[in-house]
Amino acid sequence: MRALVVEDDPSVAADVANSLRSAGFVVDVAADGEDAWYRGDTDEYDVVVLDLGLPRLDGLSVLKRWRASDRVMPVLILSAREDWTEKVEGIEAGADDYLGKPFEMAELIARARALVRRAAGRASAVIQMGRLTVDTRRMTVSVDARSIRLSPLEFRLIDYLAHQQDRAVSAGELAEHLYGATESSDTNAIEALVTRLRRKLGPGLIATRRGFGYLIDGNAT
Repeated sequence: MRALVVEDDPSVAADVANSLRSAGFVVDVAADGEDAWYRGDTDEYDVVVLDLGLPRLDGLSVLKRWRASDRVMPVLILSAREDWTEKVEGIEAGADDYLGKPFEMAELIARARALVRRAAGRASAVIQMGRLTVDTRRMTVSVDARSIRLSPLEFRLIDYLAHQQDRAVSAGELAEHLYGATESSDTNAIEALVTRLRRKLGPGLIATRRGFGYLIDGNAT
């Protein structure tokens, strides 16, 4: 899953970004509102953590621009302000959740994961698809109750596919969601990654729908 952290305090931004990475997210960081608006308007993110007090363009304005452009990624607002009217304004502007500063990092991670699940139409942190089980909280994968050791990148791929509700995902879309802005996103690397995963998971679980992409086949035997 790919996350955008929008925070002008370098220390807070680094802490949030590092915690999200430890939780399995690929993270990009924006330090001002103009950069945040551009990134959110041109790149694909599974969740955004958005501070309100930003230079150049405030967080609420950024959010309103995204929603006016039909950008629907889940947004978790961070703010040190205690004014309840601001919370209402943020929710009405299109925010999906609100977390006041200071906050516990574990709560932020839990809320971010919940937003991703909700956007995918899933309620539980454990996704069961036939023989395959993906625990998004523990970042573990098992087949027929047998634990499968995966690299972080391999887990991110299977995690993204598991959230897609049987929808075929192209190699290009997978690359957008598995790599950060500074990383390579070559679709050939995605094909190699899928090949490695198939060897580990066994045949049939990751299917190819020709012309559309990859999906998890929950009926594979």
